[in-house]
Amino acid sequence: MIPNWLVQRAYLTPEKIALTFKEEQWTFQQLVGEAKLLAQKLHTNGLVSGNRIALLGPSNEKMVFIIHACMLLGVEVVMLNSRLTEKELKWQIEDSDAVAVIVSDDLAGLIKESSIRKLTFSSIGESEEKSFDVEDTWELDQTITIMYTSGTTGFPKGVRQTANNHTSSALSSVLNLGLDENDVWLCTMPLFHISGFSILVRSVIYGMEVRLYDKFDAVKVTNDIQNGAVTRISVVSVTLDNILREFEQNGTVAHPSFKTMLAGGGPVPIDYLERASRCKLPVLQTYGMTETSSQTATLSAADAMRKIGSAGKPLFFNQIKINGAQQPNENGEVYIRGPHVTSGYIGRFSDQNPLVDDWLPTGDIGYFDDEGYLYIVDRRSDLIISGGENIYPAEIENVLAAHPHIREVGVCGKDSALWGSVPIAFVVASEQVRVEDLRLYCEERLARYKVPAEFRIVNKLPRNASNKLLRRELREWADLS
Repeated sequence: MIPNWLVQRAYLTPEKIALTFKEEQWTFQQLVGEAKLLAQKLHTNGLVSGNRIALLGPSNEKMVFIIHACMLLGVEVVMLNSRLTEKELKWQIEDSDAVAVIVSDDLAGLIKESSIRKLTFSSIGESEEKSFDVEDTWELDQTITIMYTSGTTGFPKGVRQTANNHTSSALSSVLNLGLDENDVWLCTMPLFHISGFSILVRSVIYGMEVRLYDKFDAVKVTNDIQNGAVTRISVVSVTLDNILREFEQNGTVAHPSFKTMLAGGGPVPIDYLERASRCKLPVLQTYGMTETSSQTATLSAADAMRKIGSAGKPLFFNQIKINGAQQPNENGEVYIRGPHVTSGYIGRFSDQNPLVDDWLPTGDIGYFDDEGYLYIVDRRSDLIISGGENIYPAEIENVLAAHPHIREVGVCGKDSALWGSVPIAFVVASEQVRVEDLRLYCEERLARYKVPAEFRIVNKLPRNASNKLLRRELREWADLS
């Protein structure tokens, strides 16, 4: 049994600030009031406990109210990515077997081709209220959300995330990061993504304020961190770099009350971590995925500088093994086990068991050092095998990211008649840079077979909604010439 998060939190700390969006704030008591009102209106529209709906909206206060309303009503929520195409959204909606789509008015045009019933935010707001019995507790295996994997390879999978999955993830995180009554988590991650949604979960379980942004703004984020308005934030490499540039340009450092910059979405370049240290920004690398309801391993603050580049150790309830590895520092596929791991998929992949002997194969390559700290090397699918040698794109990206004139970099493999495959680097430059200079820079720092065969200067890199680099698209770019 798990208590209904928001109901329990509003009972325990009703007057504490739950949410800040722009110039407005809501206490937990006000938040549960807004959510109950919307839940009653959803009930008027025929939704009942056990239904599955799809939700498409922006990261604003109305989206938060709708999410909590659905949880109060006992409705499973398929979180739709607003940056997908109409075709992609249509596929996910149909695959999910949702009974309706709840959609913000401004995004309704994205699903106009879908035949499924549509409930806009405005139509819900205009509906009458119909009372219902709020479930004070949930079963451990009750599905709360469904999120589709990013689909970087093949079809995206609809991942079931249960009350136990989310709760276990939040509890594991707080046992590692700690909690202060004045903590405020700055959320710039999209709410439809596990990184954003998990912040909402932590808020109601911890009794912690969320300062919500509708989109990432490096200047505003930096001001909030400098001024002591927030204590924690979740980032990925590209947003971390943007924040660092603001700090460096201003010649400032983080407020002493700032505790954690939780960095996920893939390995963070070592250069970024060293720059962050100079700005007094405690960056803790974390490792997780949609199938694990966010974090599985996170580096502790005490080890942040001693173990630069590590994702830390598994969180309290979690287990990780390197499949096939016989000793420390030996690469292998990362396997995960714990109460935060999904029990399965829906739709097209509902018959597929995600587990192998109770372990989740992640498709990521990593290793443990001799002290048991996890290092993620790269995605197994991104591995480049050149002349029989294994090349991990992240290693090359780490080197190039430290170049003073490079803002972003992405590396992928390209077919080669001679070597089988060779690395290609796509570079977003902050200042004019010559390809030959980049080649010499790499030759000084990498084995010759790891030096990119080509350097291509581009205006931007392909990324998904959570700013994760899409190497699949890079490979398509590489094949164009």
